[in-house]
Amino acid sequence: MTNAKDDVDRIVAAWARERPDLDVSPLEVLSRVTRIAKHVDKFRKEAFRASDLDSWEFDVLAALRRAGKPYQLSPKGLMAETLVSSGAMTHRLTKVQARGFITRSSDPDDGRGVVVRLTPAGVKAVDTAFSHLVQAEHSLIQALSPSERADTATALRRLSLDVTNR
Repeated sequence: MTNAKDDVDRIVAAWARERPDLDVSPLEVLSRVTRIAKHVDKFRKEAFRASDLDSWEFDVLAALRRAGKPYQLSPKGLMAETLVSSGAMTHRLTKVQARGFITRSSDPDDGRGVVVRLTPAGVKAVDTAFSHLVQAEHSLIQALSPSERADTATALRRLSLDVTNR
């Protein structure tokens, strides 16, 4: 299957033909990353739908779950984990609180602050969704051998660190 061609091969060949003055080789990596990301995003949305969560709900609940017991963060910590604005986070917290997945209370260490904590229902929801996600994502990478997965992860980590540090 290594000789199979994908859409990016066609796009790169067309640009190379039309713009031979440019080195279009970055497209071979970044266009594939972009296209894969779009497919993965759709796949993840379907996996979360099976758990009755939206992607953004999972992001909030997962950030709290990854924090470890007692599964709590400040809104600012959640913003850093999910890469959303303050306004978006406030809206999201209101929605997931209405579903009974989180509580918000005063920070005992700083009366001006707020602590967001997962409820038992929130833990159950995120754990169920995460199990569905991991199972689904295993199916997405089955075309790669374990060593190819490790090599791909290493290369993408290096690229991610370089891109995010610019």
